[in-house]
Amino acid sequence: MGAEVVIEGLTKSFGRQTIWRDVTLTLPPGEVSVMLGPSGTGKSVFLKSMIGLLKPERGTCVINGVDIVRCSEHKLYETRKLFGVLFQDGALFGSMTLYDNVAFPLREHTKKSETEIRRIVLEKLEMTGLAGADKKLPGEISGGMRKRAGLARALVLDPEIILVDEPDSGLDPVRTTYISQLFLDVNAQSDATFLIVTHNINLARTVPDNLGMLFRKELVMFGPREVLLTSEEPVVKQFLNGRMDGPIGMSEEKDSATIAAERAMFEAGHHAGGVEEIEGIPAQMQPAPGMPTRQGAIRRKDRVMQILHTLPPAAQEGIIESLSPAEQAHYGVDPLPADIGRHSSTTLDGATAYQPSRGDL
Repeated sequence: MGAEVVIEGLTKSFGRQTIWRDVTLTLPPGEVSVMLGPSGTGKSVFLKSMIGLLKPERGTCVINGVDIVRCSEHKLYETRKLFGVLFQDGALFGSMTLYDNVAFPLREHTKKSETEIRRIVLEKLEMTGLAGADKKLPGEISGGMRKRAGLARALVLDPEIILVDEPDSGLDPVRTTYISQLFLDVNAQSDATFLIVTHNINLARTVPDNLGMLFRKELVMFGPREVLLTSEEPVVKQFLNGRMDGPIGMSEEKDSATIAAERAMFEAGHHAGGVEEIEGIPAQMQPAPGMPTRQGAIRRKDRVMQILHTLPPAAQEGIIESLSPAEQAHYGVDPLPADIGRHSSTTLDGATAYQPSRGDL
């Protein structure tokens, strides 16, 4: 099973510029989590801070009892072996074949024989749909194949935690869906803990068990996917629908005068962009046929049902509706009435009823 990651009060700055502050969340072991946020909110910085490439000013990030913010270099080096990281562009060595790229961590961090290395590398290449491509150079393959090769390399040490930075960068929507399917298949096979940073709304709505969002240097929310997907928080709705109408601007945040001017423009008939209103909770993607059952999904269902009463009514309704009749009977719940609080949600200032505790997440 993947490792649990417990983050409390994490704050990161560059000089006088605060990137984000007091971030508190828990990545449940073996589950798939996604972090959303406008460009420039420090999502990639967050990933780098989790593996100790950047050092936060305050807070803790505890993995298997080790706080990577304050631990020794030796402890940090050992803890990093728990991670596999897929960078935005794959970060492959251009002069190495895919085989040597994937073999690199094994040669660097283990004393395995070349025979054992070959077995592992070919296994991971096959797992990521790259069987037969081991002799190709990164410059000879497509962007999607480079992403998959980067994922194969991230998997060779059998990590307990897999971090993914903008997997859709440079990919068309179809290839993004394929790589999303691959993440779920890998999770089913490995039971690793995933954290994916993305702007892709389709991925965010259909892949993860948990969803979070960074905005205005704060963690707006993080928890079961149903909470964010049913939220009436303006910044969440604007982001999910890709519209200009809302608090997010070209430079992340708009002032009140800009918001008022744009509102008048939209009311006068100017199109706010984006797609049609996205509402509701789509079905979550499942592992491909023939893959093992996702153990993280089973644990997640039990965990969410334990905290169901603490969630907003709209999220509760979505969770209950996703259960089969047998599961509803197992958990002792009935479908909620159709008119119950569909629009209750968490706001940035915490004005509504739901504010998850650390233990809930």
